[in-house]
Amino acid sequence: MEGVFMENLGYLLEDDDISPAVKRRSRTQTAASAQLENVSKTYLFVKRLADVMLSFLAVIVLSVPMLLIALAVFLQDFHNPIFKQLRVTKDGRFFTMYKFRTMCVNAEQKLEELRALNEADGPVFKMKKDPRVTPIGRFLRKTSLDELPQFFNVLNGSMSLVGPRPPLPKEVEKYTPYQMHRLDAKGGITCYWQCSGRSNIMFDEWVELDLKYIRDRSFATDAKILFRTVGAVLRRDGAE
Repeated sequence: MEGVFMENLGYLLEDDDISPAVKRRSRTQTAASAQLENVSKTYLFVKRLADVMLSFLAVIVLSVPMLLIALAVFLQDFHNPIFKQLRVTKDGRFFTMYKFRTMCVNAEQKLEELRALNEADGPVFKMKKDPRVTPIGRFLRKTSLDELPQFFNVLNGSMSLVGPRPPLPKEVEKYTPYQMHRLDAKGGITCYWQCSGRSNIMFDEWVELDLKYIRDRSFATDAKILFRTVGAVLRRDGAE
């Protein structure tokens, strides 16, 4: 199991790994970008330290539940219980994000057949009764347990505990220059969107919440979001 989790953990840092959308639109970035990134090195250092310590503790405490979930997902169809997907983080850099698999094994191939049934606005795809989601997957999504493997993403530095949810490269390709500012901070497991209704929020509002976080980043803000996320998960706010 450790080998499955740790495969390809080192995310890419070379220029070739920057999203083409970011490269094409880099000239459109204005002074607003500098303002959004105006955070202290002390905050970033302590935030990273907290990420490592809290994620390591979470992995230790949740190791048995994660193994049981992985076994349950595997036994439903005897395929890899870990879903790996290319995502985009700060400055348009790619990385591999991990989740427990909640869909059938050929879900990516079936996506195009469902495009016309998209219930979300903006460049994202959302469908409340997505036929690709398995019975176990539906439970994992409702309880947010499918996100647990992302603690390994936090440990390897490709994600943070708190930060804008990392988008798909094909979503970033459709971003406006203003929406590109979501990539001015490292992606995270949770942010304002996660504890404010999630799927019940329109994409433009989602962007505004992410930019609000990037502007207001602080120890107090991160602590508040983590606390609110626990409540949102327990209430299953906006979970599908």
